[in-house]
This record gives sequence, C-alpha cells and structure tokens, in this order.
Amino acid sequence: MIVIEAEGLCKNFGEVRALDGVSFKVKKGKVFGFLGPNGAGKTTTVRILTGIIKPDSGYAWVNGYDVVREKLKVKNSIGVLPEISNAYPDLTAWQNLMLISSLYGIKRREAEKRANELLKEFGIIERKDSKVRGFSKGMKQRLMLCMALISDPKIVFLDEPTSGLDVKSARMIREKILEMEREGKTVFLTSHNMDEVNMLCDEIAIINKGKIVVVDTPERIKQRVGGSVAVEVSFNKKVELDAKRFGDKYIIYTTDPYETICEIVEFARKNGLKIVSINTRTPTLEDAFLKLLEMEEVE
Repeated sequence: MIVIEAEGLCKNFGEVRALDGVSFKVKKGKVFGFLGPNGAGKTTTVRILTGIIKPDSGYAWVNGYDVVREKLKVKNSIGVLPEISNAYPDLTAWQNLMLISSLYGIKRREAEKRANELLKEFGIIERKDSKVRGFSKGMKQRLMLCMALISDPKIVFLDEPTSGLDVKSARMIREKILEMEREGKTVFLTSHNMDEVNMLCDEIAIINKGKIVVVDTPERIKQRVGGSVAVEVSFNKKVELDAKRFGDKYIIYTTDPYETICEIVEFARKNGLKIVSINTRTPTLEDAFLKLLEMEEVE
C-alpha cells in the first residue's frame, strides 16, 4: 500500500528551480531515506509533503490526503521532527508536550498518559518540569521526537534526527526508528549519515539539483557502482591524481584492483613518493551516492 506519493512536483523560489519534476512513492510500514547534497531540494520536498508550502505544479498525497487541498488532514495525520527545534525554549518539556497535544486535539488525560510514556522511554522524565532552554542538544532532540510521536501518527517525517548528537542519544533515536517500523509505522528520513541510512532504510531516493536521480534499495544502489572495487591510497605528501580525495586519502574505483595498485606503485616511484597506506574495499552507500552524483554532473 502506498502512503506517500509525489508526482511531478515543481517549485521555484524566484529564479531558482528548487524542484524539477520530483516523483516517488513510499510504501506503508517502511523506512524511506531521502538523500541529496545541500541545496538539492530535500527540505523543499519535505515542506511540501507536510503541508507547509505549496508546489507550483505537480501533486502529492500523504495518508491518502492531497497536500494542497487537504493540508490540515495531512498535518493531523503525521508527526514531524524538523532539523531546527520546534520546542519553545521558555516552556518546560511537559508544557511543550501539552501544547502540541492540544494542537492535535488530543484529550488532556490521554495526552498526559502518552507524554509520561514517551518521556520515560526517552529518558527525560526527570526533566519534564525543566525549561527547554537548559536542555542539551541530545535532550532537546529526544523531546522533539516525543512531540512528533505524541499523536501516535502512522507516518513520521524525521529531518536529520541524529545530526550533532551524542552517541547515547543517536543510538536511542535509531532504535526508536527501527521500533516504529516493527509497529507498522512509515518513516520518511532525511540524513547525511550514510551508515545510518544504510542500516535503517528499506528504500532510498537520491535527489540532486531538484531532480530524482534514483529510487531503489540500499544494496541495489551500491551495485550501481558497477561491481567495481574502491582502492584507497595515501602518500607522504599531496599529489595531483585523477581520483576522489578525502582528507589524506585518494579513492579510485576500478574493476581491476591488481592493475590499479600496480599503476599506483609505478606512479609513486616515478614521482618520488612514499605510499603511507593502500587497501581495497567493496563500495559503500557513500561511494555509490558520490558516483551517482558524479555521473549526473557528467551528463
């Protein structure tokens, strides 16, 4: 069953084309990753799907509701954890939860029961009467997730939920995402953490310059690198090499790693370089992501 669908979404901001015909579908009970470089159109897409802004053209449905004509029904049927905090800093954690419960029209007794359960689950029940202003980033993020889940929504939008968090908070949120999937909830996840996306997501859409590059499973996206192997090498000094560079490492994708390593050794010998380290590995989701974006640039 499809619970989120975008069809030909376009959006301009002045002369900037933020979205250019974005289309994809999300199945019920799945964790769907939405990836792309900064400025690719991720936030604009999420804001359309959650009823915050209207597309210039195209259509989208969430939980069967049209995001333009039925945006209040959309908002009442979803939970949203934005990248920027939506918790009021001068209210307590409890007051924030009661406020958002009232916006969802949840009865007070039910809201209090649900709030207590969530605050206990996320380990911040002892701070329920503390103002949010004094919360750490991890605590604030956990509270925001409580706010996103207070209405027990069937669909949850999470925008960079673990960005900048301590290990404990990040792990707690990842475990909650997997639990939500087991409960049959649908999670729409944006993240720059490729390992996290690879671990959590059933399917991924990659967007670049307002267009969808690919929609597929993490494993099949990794296979799109073409069965190649990544050769990583670092030298004793910077060099000009036709390869991706990350820190002091250069990464070359090849279908013949032995030949590539021989060429690297010969390159080092001719240029008076010392090889500090060299190894091979199978391509990761990050490798595939970068390769797909590179192919887009060439086209």
